[in-house]
Amino acid sequence: MGALMEFAIILGVTLAAELLHALLPLPVPASIYGMILMLTLLATGAVKLEKVKRAGGYLLEIMPVMFIPAAVGLLEIITDMKGALLPIAGVIVLTTIIVMAATGRTAQWIMDREAAKKR
Repeated sequence: MGALMEFAIILGVTLAAELLHALLPLPVPASIYGMILMLTLLATGAVKLEKVKRAGGYLLEIMPVMFIPAAVGLLEIITDMKGALLPIAGVIVLTTIIVMAATGRTAQWIMDREAAKKR
């Protein structure tokens, strides 16, 4: 499948996520809706991994570039945040540890589940 079609699928899921975010009165970001939609589509087989693998890989490769505008924005307000830098750094470290632990546990659970299926 062509790269344009792969991007079209990802953009379609992103559009659906934005619509869900606009329609549902829940405090959930559109990106979370998008991840849940894509996971559901992949898990049910409605979208095969091969149909989005190349485009998804490319987007993952360029993801660090997407953080540059946010970092520049932070540099502009760093002087206003000086009093809160220590608490912010503490929250960042704590949440990073929690996310890493949750991700590791989830990945281990999925790997164990897949191994059990193969037996």
